[in-house]
Amino acid sequence: MAIEAGDFKTGLTLLIDGDPWVVVDFMHVKPGKGAAFLNTKMKNLRNGKTLEKNYNASTRFDAAEIIKKRSSYTYEAGGVYYFMDVDTYETYELTEEQIGFNKYFILEGAEVLLVFFQGEVLNIALPDKVDLIVAETSPAIKGDSTATKDAVTNTGLKIRVPLFIEEGEKVTVMTADGTYSGRAK
Repeated sequence: MAIEAGDFKTGLTLLIDGDPWVVVDFMHVKPGKGAAFLNTKMKNLRNGKTLEKNYNASTRFDAAEIIKKRSSYTYEAGGVYYFMDVDTYETYELTEEQIGFNKYFILEGAEVLLVFFQGEVLNIALPDKVDLIVAETSPAIKGDSTATKDAVTNTGLKIRVPLFIEEGEKVTVMTADGTYSGRAK
């Protein structure tokens, strides 16, 4: 199916030079002179590289057929992360390079979506927010004028949390950038 650049949406997957790309951000630009174009930021789903490029609004692309399968994260050993399809019990492996920053948001037994392109596992898709436990943080100091302090979660993620958060508390963290979102319910 052909898609014109003028029809871009965030999250749209495209096939460019045989690789699957996802549209991360785009902006329609209408200069005073000349034709309108799209300033686009895309991410290669195979290698994680990002690309910023301008396209004419009528440029056509093929859609990349991405399949997502519900899977359970089982364990990590030697930089390899193992997942099991919850329907077929088939196991899949992803390297630490493929997982990248997402490693801080998965716990053993957690359900994630594995992202496939032409039978190849590319990465995992996470929810927007996850609940993690604060493993380390300093106690609040009375009279301290700063509003936040450093903390480390049970997955090793370093975040800034409000002063009232203590060790052992569950907090909600944004998976896009690893920032504190609030206390977990």
